[in-house]
Amino acid sequence: MREFGIFILLLFFSATIIQHAQAIDTVPLPEHPRPDFQRPVWLNLNGQWRFQFDPDNRGIDEGWYTATRSFEKEITVPFPWGSKLSGVSDEAVIGWYQRFIEIPPEWAGEQVFLVIGAADWHTTAWLNGIKVGEHRGGYTPFEMNLTPFMNPETPQQLIIRVDDTEHSFKLYGKQGYGNARGIWQTVYLEARPAVHLTQLHFLPDIDRSTVMVKAMLNQPPARNMKLELAFATGGQKPMSKKWKRGRQSLEWTFRLDNMRLWSLYDPFLYELTAILSDGTSNWDKVSSYFGMRKISVANLPGTDTPYIALNNKPIYLQTTLDQAYHPDGFYTFPSDEFVRDEILRTRRLGLNGQRVHVKIEIPRKLYWADKLGVLIMADIPNSWGEPNADMRRETEYALRRMIERDFNHPSIFAWVLFNETWGLKTNKEYLPETQDWVAEMVALAKQLDPTRMVEDNSPNLHDHVVTDINSWHAYLPGRAWKKYLDQVEASTYPGSTWNFAEGYAQSNQPNLNSECGNVWGYRGSTGDVDWSWDYHWMLNEFRRHPKICGWLYTEHHDVINEWNGYYRYDRSNKITGLNDIVPSMRLNDLHSPVYLVVGDSLCRTSRPSERVDVPLWLSCMTDKLGDTRLIVKWDLVGWNSLGEHETYTEGQQPIQCKAWVSHAISPIPVRLPDHACLAVLRSYLTTTTGQVLQRNFTAFHVQADEEKQPDGMVLLRIAPDAFADASWSKKQWNVLNGLKVNGAGSGWFEYHLTWPAHIAPGTVTSAAFIMEASAKRLLDKDIACGDMSGDYMRGGGAHDPGRNPNAYPMTDEDSYPSAVRIYVNDIPAGVVDLPDDPADHRGILSWHYQPHDRTLHEAGSYGYLVNVTIPSEAIQRAAAAKMICIRLAVSDGLPHGLAIYGKNFGRYPLDPTIVLSVK
Repeated sequence: MREFGIFILLLFFSATIIQHAQAIDTVPLPEHPRPDFQRPVWLNLNGQWRFQFDPDNRGIDEGWYTATRSFEKEITVPFPWGSKLSGVSDEAVIGWYQRFIEIPPEWAGEQVFLVIGAADWHTTAWLNGIKVGEHRGGYTPFEMNLTPFMNPETPQQLIIRVDDTEHSFKLYGKQGYGNARGIWQTVYLEARPAVHLTQLHFLPDIDRSTVMVKAMLNQPPARNMKLELAFATGGQKPMSKKWKRGRQSLEWTFRLDNMRLWSLYDPFLYELTAILSDGTSNWDKVSSYFGMRKISVANLPGTDTPYIALNNKPIYLQTTLDQAYHPDGFYTFPSDEFVRDEILRTRRLGLNGQRVHVKIEIPRKLYWADKLGVLIMADIPNSWGEPNADMRRETEYALRRMIERDFNHPSIFAWVLFNETWGLKTNKEYLPETQDWVAEMVALAKQLDPTRMVEDNSPNLHDHVVTDINSWHAYLPGRAWKKYLDQVEASTYPGSTWNFAEGYAQSNQPNLNSECGNVWGYRGSTGDVDWSWDYHWMLNEFRRHPKICGWLYTEHHDVINEWNGYYRYDRSNKITGLNDIVPSMRLNDLHSPVYLVVGDSLCRTSRPSERVDVPLWLSCMTDKLGDTRLIVKWDLVGWNSLGEHETYTEGQQPIQCKAWVSHAISPIPVRLPDHACLAVLRSYLTTTTGQVLQRNFTAFHVQADEEKQPDGMVLLRIAPDAFADASWSKKQWNVLNGLKVNGAGSGWFEYHLTWPAHIAPGTVTSAAFIMEASAKRLLDKDIACGDMSGDYMRGGGAHDPGRNPNAYPMTDEDSYPSAVRIYVNDIPAGVVDLPDDPADHRGILSWHYQPHDRTLHEAGSYGYLVNVTIPSEAIQRAAAAKMICIRLAVSDGLPHGLAIYGKNFGRYPLDPTIVLSVK
């Protein structure tokens, strides 16, 4: 009964503290930063602090930590200085924070701790002018006991100095995208008893339905104590364990009744409160949680191919690299809602995991991954120096603190210690003694955490040493993936030295791509086209190579110099256009657990009436369907040389689907149309009840040697680059020898065609002008050859994807509209709005006719079908002049240019065309 009374009193104190703090809506990130280790009595210190830069490092000598001065600036904690959300520009590497705190009277008799979630890099704190502690390290929490220095009767002056001076051994990561200078995670005060919990780890064993608790105290207790676990979920009764005096740690294994697993489909968490008591009013209370899940290796059923397994079942990993940056907060996100949405964005795409890249992520993001069912590979940040003693000490400290802090997050399935040997080379060499140290680090990580996989180095130079995952990086054009993946599969077997440093070899690790994409597969990178066409081709190939247990696409969102994200840097959407090719198709169809690959490429050049056996590959990377009958439905549709949509044929065929099967199945026999067109074979993989599981397509550009004139029509074709004259305010240029022509700004193209001598004017009943056209904005690369040199990972400001010579900014929520006015022999024929300058899947021909030389030329760009009636007066003038004059003009009122596409570029297989209907 006494304990219940104390519990009610604590709840009252908690409510009082919240009221005592700043109004909740004025505190940024007001949530407790550690849902996995949360005491009820705490006070959030985020918000406005006084601030002062110290560019000459004079503050300590001049006694800035005393109460004699007020700092000049204001900064919003916990956003790093230099970020927009901090309100302070980046003017120096040393900064001082100042604010007054009041210790609630209810905390009398408690130990009061200052906790800082993370500050980069050397942090020192003073209370009332007295130094209370210091810390070195930029990514994990640290605390200082304020109790000996407090004067509870009056407001206390708290001053914090953070020194972010550059050191070669520091774990810098990719802070060129935005420095994590100063405090960048939540700061708070916490009340604790003299003896209190410092660690509470849960080690699940799903095979035995048991959990081991490993708990640690700040000091050995002087009397016997009791640790009680009170469960809020899972239906478990409270349980307790005696904690003997003099023992600082406790290990305790207990059994769960009716165990419920944590999985991607059911991310169930056992939520609980741990209560430490000694039979008096001195007690500690920490809320935490854990998930019952197991990470291991299991063979893909029916094969000897090892896969990473979740709860003893193989899982096909479809994941993304998450740089985890925000344009306004850098390392720090603006709200918990935004953090949650980062995880939801991954799940909405149909992905099942993230690799948080060279950044130790904030606990609340890991919490949302736990709650929402997304797997995490957790990186240690890298240094950019050499692996000297200071760097090794810094890395080991980060590893220990990361595992200690994040042990209970079931979403984390692997620790990644290094990336691409960054920070591991001495004079550009990965020395054997460094490899030995890396092996020691792997052993340390496995000692600290036996429940997860450990990767020594996520490599791009085939230099694994000791690792649980045989991972590798590759960035290639879409067409190159088949050959490369064939080689990877052939080279992966126990005893193979492929992908390992000299003197090391594979055992039976799962083979996992841990970075992939197309961005670096082209000279100077590609920029902003990477998860459209080439991405589609790449994923088709991954699904045809089941010995590879998954892939990790680079990346979740754009950053400063990399624009290959699923989302823009501000998290706005990019647009694939897939649903305009196959109804209801979206990016998720390329991430479906059950996947049908259609064709051996995304487009091929074909002949009229050609018979094609279109190959099919079925990849079922799930056991959710079991052994079942599915149906492949398909149709062949397309656009003819006038841009008209046509339907050619359709069909369906049954297939048998089994769990974890990946193999070729019977092809689709297709007879292509007997005329020039762009034909698309669309596939729909369905259940017998009609539920669509996955959509896909392959295309055929059917080219005829001669064009048949339709009955009653005369078609006059114009090559896009056959204009007689042009004038543009910014620039005019052609693409790939005239497959497409561009005019930027305001201006015009003019085409002249000789009136066909065999057509009498009186026989023309109507006329039309048809073309494919879009707006054309002037990119940096169009002004001059893009200069993409420089080390963007280490700073240099914002960069424009339009500067990259291979990039063509992918269609997104921002549009660049233009309008073209069409004149025929000086007679206005119409004005047509051109909504945008788009580039995505719909530019099938722009992708198909790219040269295979590791360069791209406005890949994926396409236009809109323009069809205007030519006035009869214009026809009469043309016949009289024996010349048809077409002028396509863009005014300076909407000067976003004009692009004209030919039959081998864009979306429609047509050149600009005059159609004369004759008697």
